[in-house]
Amino acid sequence: MTDLASQTIEKPQPSAARETVIRVRDLVVAFGQTLVMRGLDLDVYRGEVLGFVGGSGQGKSVLMRTILGLVEKRSGLIELFGQDRDRLSSAERRRVERRWGVLFQNGALFSSLTVRQNIQMPMREARHISARLMDELAMLKLELVGLPASAADKFPAELSGGMIKRAALARALALDPELVFLDEPTSGLDPIGAAEFDELIATLQHTLGLTVFMVTHDLDSLYSICDRIAALAEGKVIATGTMEEMLACEHPWLQAYFHGVRGARLAGARKPNDMRGRE
Repeated sequence: MTDLASQTIEKPQPSAARETVIRVRDLVVAFGQTLVMRGLDLDVYRGEVLGFVGGSGQGKSVLMRTILGLVEKRSGLIELFGQDRDRLSSAERRRVERRWGVLFQNGALFSSLTVRQNIQMPMREARHISARLMDELAMLKLELVGLPASAADKFPAELSGGMIKRAALARALALDPELVFLDEPTSGLDPIGAAEFDELIATLQHTLGLTVFMVTHDLDSLYSICDRIAALAEGKVIATGTMEEMLACEHPWLQAYFHGVRGARLAGARKPNDMRGRE
């Protein structure tokens, strides 16, 4: 009998066909005596949008922060761009970190800095470029995420929730990353704003060739822009696959999540082949 708690419904892919950007094996993370990750395995492939879901308090954001190196793991392997993070020197680790950008939950903009200064912060840390070039690049990033030039000299407190998300995304793109981490990017947005932000992410991913690791609970986002979905429960990834495969999974939590009232309504409103309006 198949063990549903460890079921993986993803179809095997030839290694030559898909480059693994993030590879996690047997990851254990704990806070004191409380185990959060219990031997978790996960792969994220180049050029995909992976939606990472799970119940509240299950550790979705903890996993993202552990991959980033902000939370210490107890044991296990984390490979980024084919390199074991534990074997990297400080200089090598900084070079790897420059290859990703992060949009933290609620934006996490520096409240005492303007939007322009927030976007320029990663540039100041990692690039030796002139103030004029940083200004030009900051304005380019603002345009890229759909913010007006007038937003550049505003402080976060002067922005709407949607504008904060876009400014934080502009900062995440400051160093032209290959990989972008998004932690609940549509949380707190109204339905129209959330749909527009999903469309922005899909457009940027397609245009810039980004790999996107997106922690979310938003079913609309999963249906609209995710190529694959990974589900977390009991400290492990219990299933990975396309939306169609996740809908077919028999795990009780996935049944409740995707076939609840809201999930059933969304599934009925969308045809499976029309879930992602991009190539």
